[in-house]
Amino acid sequence: MFKPTQALSRKFRKLRLTTKDINKGFYKGTGTGNVGTHDKWGGFRIDYTKVRTYAVPPGLDTFKVRIFPVCFEWELTPFVTENVRPKSGMESYKEYGVEGPRSPKLYLDRWKAENGLD
Repeated sequence: MFKPTQALSRKFRKLRLTTKDINKGFYKGTGTGNVGTHDKWGGFRIDYTKVRTYAVPPGLDTFKVRIFPVCFEWELTPFVTENVRPKSGMESYKEYGVEGPRSPKLYLDRWKAENGLD
């Protein structure tokens, strides 16, 4: 008699299982887990006892990165440059003395910065 485990043990012994390899009833999932429940109104209630929390090690702000085998030490820096200006809100325009997003001066300055002078 045909048994599905025999086929899996031979053909897929060293390969990962996917949902296409096995018929109905196999759900692989993504490993994210369930962190809450749905209520009867269509909302989602988070159960904070199920939420993953990560402890930050002490002294991370003074941590130095070592590249092995070369022993250069670099300090960790943010991924965003300090030259980036805020993009949203009228306050960001007023800080730089520009009237707003539809300002012709702002349009020309941005065009010159991105395209150069013609």
